[in-house]
Amino acid sequence: MKCPGQDSRYWEPGAIFEAECPQCGHPVEFFKDEATRKCKNCGHKFANPKMDFGCASYCKFAAQCLGNLPPELMAQRENLLKDRVALEMKRYFKKDFKRIGHASKVAQYAERIVREEQGDPAVVLTAAYLHDIGIKEAERKYNSTAARYQEEEGPPIARDILTQLGAREELIREVCDIVAHHHHPREKETVNFKCLYDADLIVNLEENRKEKPIEPERLARLIEKSFLTKAGRKLAEEVLSR
Repeated sequence: MKCPGQDSRYWEPGAIFEAECPQCGHPVEFFKDEATRKCKNCGHKFANPKMDFGCASYCKFAAQCLGNLPPELMAQRENLLKDRVALEMKRYFKKDFKRIGHASKVAQYAERIVREEQGDPAVVLTAAYLHDIGIKEAERKYNSTAARYQEEEGPPIARDILTQLGAREELIREVCDIVAHHHHPREKETVNFKCLYDADLIVNLEENRKEKPIEPERLARLIEKSFLTKAGRKLAEEVLSR
């Protein structure tokens, strides 16, 4: 199966090139649309060094098109997914720059927190971009942005977006579960939920403080009692003390 984005009718000079085998250094000829090639000299199979595998994060034909990619490239698939999710979130909110900005800021902080807490960046960043995705439906149905309505309306929309992007079912289920209670921690929570919750809390406090400043003593108590991760608490102290 040939990817439409790799259609040979639109190829330019350089579409056929040579790359050195990483094992023996022997030149191996590649066509630009080939995912992998085997070295005729030593038999080593390696990935096309010039191919853009970004489409694998969302294209429903990725498996047929790319076949069995090397493990290091397959490991990048879910990391690439977050970029597509960010685009879909922006398309969904259209000109609602306030909510786009909020989700992007939550993702920015979540990325820092998940790195220190050793959670799953694919889950946490996807949830960060989609955590408030139910807010438009909540306003339309209930004329309210209350947390419980956001949590009720968000998961079906998040599932539709992630299904269209070809995310695996396990990731979809976890992200939808986080979206469904992102304002209300359970007694026992996953590391991934805690990372998203803390990032969202920092942004909410940051936004609320612009309208109504918080006294330093009260802010210190909030940071001490409200955050679920050590990294989140540390980042809150850094961000909110500015």
